[in-house]
Amino acid sequence: MPVSKILIANRGEIAVRILRACRDLGIPAVVAYSEADRDSLAVKLADEAICIGPAEARRSYLNQPALISAAMITGCDAVHPGYGFLSEDATFAEACAAHDLTFIGPRPEVLERFGSKYAVRRMLAANGLPTVPGSTGIVSDLRDALDQAAQAGYPVLLKPSAGGGGRGMRLVRSPREMETSLPLARSEAQAAFGDDSIYFEKWIEESRHVEVQVMVDQHGTGVHLGERDCSVQRRHQKIIEEGPSPAMDDAGRERLRDLAVRSVVAAGYESAGTLEFLLDPDGNFYFIEINCRIQVEHPVTEMITGLDLIAEQIRIAAGEPLSFRQEAIRFRGHAIEFRINAEDPGDNFAPQTGEIESLQLPGGPGVRIDTHLYPGYEVPPFYDSLLGKLIVWGEDREIALARSRRALGELEIVGVKTNVPFHRGIIDKAAFLEARVSTNLLDRVGPAAFVAG
Repeated sequence: MPVSKILIANRGEIAVRILRACRDLGIPAVVAYSEADRDSLAVKLADEAICIGPAEARRSYLNQPALISAAMITGCDAVHPGYGFLSEDATFAEACAAHDLTFIGPRPEVLERFGSKYAVRRMLAANGLPTVPGSTGIVSDLRDALDQAAQAGYPVLLKPSAGGGGRGMRLVRSPREMETSLPLARSEAQAAFGDDSIYFEKWIEESRHVEVQVMVDQHGTGVHLGERDCSVQRRHQKIIEEGPSPAMDDAGRERLRDLAVRSVVAAGYESAGTLEFLLDPDGNFYFIEINCRIQVEHPVTEMITGLDLIAEQIRIAAGEPLSFRQEAIRFRGHAIEFRINAEDPGDNFAPQTGEIESLQLPGGPGVRIDTHLYPGYEVPPFYDSLLGKLIVWGEDREIALARSRRALGELEIVGVKTNVPFHRGIIDKAAFLEARVSTNLLDRVGPAAFVAG
């Protein structure tokens, strides 16, 4: 493999996950860390680690010169950005290429072409994907937003063109809300992505969020790896994902999967990617965006396919053809992922910090946990609240749910409040058991209604 040493330009559980994939491939890896992450599990497990700056992400994990220098100093010839931070940044990918570093993700020109979520929506619609009606372009100012929203009809969802993950997204139900929400959405988008461009989509009430995982090599061969249902969300951020979607029939999912992979191959995409859709109550799906990186929830797909998506992502970046074809992929059973966050679900998921005093992780058949926690670890206040991911597999959804109850019952994190009580509660609620969860359920009802007593 042309890649001989990889700089892991990320932190937390994804840094540990990438490190393990590198070891499975026999590729040396260097963990880049901020001063706040000096005692992180990724650093402890690494053969080699290098500090890239202070705790503030802008001066460390988003500091492109520091990351490039770290890769060169340590003799790396590739950089894996994980998810978030610089994972979809075309400028960073270009900087890597300029210093003969392989960016493990789409090449710069591909990231550039897929960088605007609004432009991608139009491009993939031309390749046959149905899209949610919305603004005719990036809204230029408040007057333009008001005029276009009046024509489209409220409610609408403001979205940043340059990024995702819930940042900069605002649900607007009236002109008055538009006046206050548009400046806030722009400010959040600028802070998160360095770009305040905003467009909007018509808000579909009681929709579900379904996404398709694709892999496309640099030779134009692409496959889909099934779909995931990510409808349990708070403030437009996912907290439970499962696959396959319990809300779709076989005919609908086959059409969705086929359209997704054919459209991105036709558009010239490459690497791992996820196409996200809204599913309405009548079973119609609408494309909303593509994430040009590995997803937090990629283990769901790994559990039902038996494939290592990180390893395949590295092979693709190295120029190798896909190691499997569509007809060879076998989907088996059902998987559910629970994002374990340092948040208080009794206080509207308020972020928490503190020391992990003790830790008990679940195990047994069908149970996987990806985490960077260990007893004595200090959860810092500077980054995302994700502590880890509990992924459970079963031959069908009922078995996966039974194992989820067992695993969540065994999981014990002492010292910091987490959302585990929420997960224990929601998996026995009728809305979840009967696949009637919509993306706005928690924001409408409130998380406290689902917390186990």
